[in-house]
Amino acid sequence: MPKKRPGGGLSPMQQAAKFLGVSVLAGAVMAGIALPAAGALGLAAKGSVQGFDEIPANLKSPQLSQRTTILDNQGKQIATVYSRDRTVVDLKDISPYMQKAIVAIEDSRFYKHGAVDLKGVLRALNKNAQEGGVAQGASTLTQQLVKNYFIEEAGDDPTKVAEATQQTLGRKIRELKYAIQIEDKLGKKKILENYLNITFFGEQAYGVEAASQRYFSKHAKDLNLQESALLAGIVQSPSRYDPVNDEAEATKRRNTVLQRMAEVGDISQKEADQAKGKPLGLHTSRPKNGCITAVKGAGFFCDYVRQVVLTDPVFGKTKEARAKLWNRGGLTIRTTLDPQAQQSAQASIKDHVYKSDAVATAATIVEPGTGKILAMGQSRPYGVNVKNDETTINLSVNGDMGGGAGYQPGSTFKPIVAAAAIEGGKPPTQEYSSPYEMTYPSPVSACDGKTWRDDPNKPTKLTNENESEHGPYAMKEATAKSVNTYYVQLISDIGICPVIDMAKQMGVQRADGRKITQAPSIALGTQEMSPLTMANAYATFASRGMYCTPIAIESVTKKVGSERKSLPVPKSTCSRAMSEKTADTVSTLLKGVVEDGTGQEAGLGSRPSAGKTGTTDERFAAWFVGYTPNMAGAVWVGDPQHKRKMTNITIGGVPHDKVYGGEVPGPIWRDMMSGALEDKPVEDFHLVDIPDDTHDGGDDPGKGDGGTEDGNNGDTTGRLIGGLIGGPTDGGATDGSTGDATGGTLGGTFPTPTISVPGNFIQGQVNGGNHGGGNGHGGGRR
Repeated sequence: MPKKRPGGGLSPMQQAAKFLGVSVLAGAVMAGIALPAAGALGLAAKGSVQGFDEIPANLKSPQLSQRTTILDNQGKQIATVYSRDRTVVDLKDISPYMQKAIVAIEDSRFYKHGAVDLKGVLRALNKNAQEGGVAQGASTLTQQLVKNYFIEEAGDDPTKVAEATQQTLGRKIRELKYAIQIEDKLGKKKILENYLNITFFGEQAYGVEAASQRYFSKHAKDLNLQESALLAGIVQSPSRYDPVNDEAEATKRRNTVLQRMAEVGDISQKEADQAKGKPLGLHTSRPKNGCITAVKGAGFFCDYVRQVVLTDPVFGKTKEARAKLWNRGGLTIRTTLDPQAQQSAQASIKDHVYKSDAVATAATIVEPGTGKILAMGQSRPYGVNVKNDETTINLSVNGDMGGGAGYQPGSTFKPIVAAAAIEGGKPPTQEYSSPYEMTYPSPVSACDGKTWRDDPNKPTKLTNENESEHGPYAMKEATAKSVNTYYVQLISDIGICPVIDMAKQMGVQRADGRKITQAPSIALGTQEMSPLTMANAYATFASRGMYCTPIAIESVTKKVGSERKSLPVPKSTCSRAMSEKTADTVSTLLKGVVEDGTGQEAGLGSRPSAGKTGTTDERFAAWFVGYTPNMAGAVWVGDPQHKRKMTNITIGGVPHDKVYGGEVPGPIWRDMMSGALEDKPVEDFHLVDIPDDTHDGGDDPGKGDGGTEDGNNGDTTGRLIGGLIGGPTDGGATDGSTGDATGGTLGGTFPTPTISVPGNFIQGQVNGGNHGGGNGHGGGRR
């Protein structure tokens, strides 16, 4: 029987003997076992010596988390993202000084012992027994490598990290068992290489290459003696020996490493003394992590790419798997971003709208026929500093991809109504009376056999922008002048459902994910949408009727060992949304808008272009959406909070009494597209012959967009009636369909979150039937 200590229990030497007995047993158990190609780390801690044989024998070196690099379509870096900044390098690419320094200070007998240093174990056990706990470690570099494997596998899970780092005898035994496997399989040089690539050096730097870049802005192969000693010293306690925050403590630790290198014969005492007298020589570089570091204002596009990776099942079956791939995957993502287009978009935005303005702008360019997103930017920079006018909300995209609730597109929706009508057989010469003022036609057919009806007792009125605008009009002039009453008569004639169907085929959807409301006021752009949605919809016209889903990623590769493996990526799917003739007819109509109508300030000179202006009632939003045969773009200007009306306002240093789609977004679009298309082929549309209108419906196309004058009639009436009466009984759509009012969904649905509710005003969104009809708070203007 072993002798007991007076206080009970085994003496320090007896504990050591027991531990060594286990170690010998471990050696016998593990003899001849090779490291398997696959297996689990088995993070469950074994808290006792008796659990040794229960520890899984299989150990797999984890795929080290590395930075992901995002590139534009020319292969130039946009940004890097990572949860752990690491670049894995071969041992030959690490300075010999660094190799010697880490061995000298962490495990000077590394090349003399096996997986376990028995002398070190005895020393540590004796010390720990005296202290009554775990006061000193005896881990070899191999055991430390195993511990780092556990930490790496734990990722950002705090429970698993705690298990991987807990100071218990059980964890030490677990390290021992796996360390024996690794020594047998890898050999000393590979163990040292893996250790230097996995260990944490502070300042967000994992691995010696990242650390060398962070502290000295150089590669690990170029580290000199004193630099290597500094990095080696940091490993024991990255926070305590951080040279950035405590130069004195870091210097003392560096000199300790230098002295140890001299003691073990790696360098002479003279070399050590000379190195001790030199300054730290820091040349730090800031961590460049995340979309906030993106170049050319591409932070929001970078964030969109992130959203694609996090949400598309092609990148992983679960949300957790996709997040891990994004943060730790070591990916190289080549995107669709065109640097010329992106730079032009940001330059135009900067010239026309200041980041500190009361309103913001967002712009997006896509490629017709492919769905490739070529540019995406906005006036408020990407970031979290609100005082610096920064935001992380991507104003160009839908809510589920990091955007907001969207913005009413106003008259930029009218071409979709025109496309539905033409596709259904209506000629572009179709004429309507198009008076200056009228009530909504009622009833109007909707989808699934339903019918929209106005309240016969209090019919909803709408007007054009100017009293001089009155019909009769045909489609060409009505589109150029953006005549509200014409388009409401048109949708009432063909029915609501063809427009809903055409919008769906063109990828047009509400930014908040809800269904488009079935009401004739949708013709005036009352449903909130994003710039990306509108740009891609107009790309359908540019590609002669082919709609392609938007894509942001061209290819993805992942570093696996020393090789790169290609991963699947989302592909654009293209389908015919309308006939070529219909698309060409719409292009002919919209070419007239730029040449002779409300969009003249957006013209591209000798390069053929087409587009449409849009300004909502009360001027909460203004748009220009347009295209050439090879690019389509959308520009929105407004208050993301939907509080500031764009009247008596200064934007980009220019004062405006009233903001129109052609006046502010139009020039932004013009300058953006001019730069993006520079040196690109000049292509023309396939135009159709549309006879000129035989009637003159007005003297002046005006500046407006065909809506009511600051909410006159339609706006005020719509909000009051819609809010006070409400419901399908008093003006809602019958047969179960919903009405629409003031630019939002009605008939019992809850209010659109971007629309503010003045304290003394009842808005027509709440149980408001169809009153307001969209002529109120949104829709209609040029």
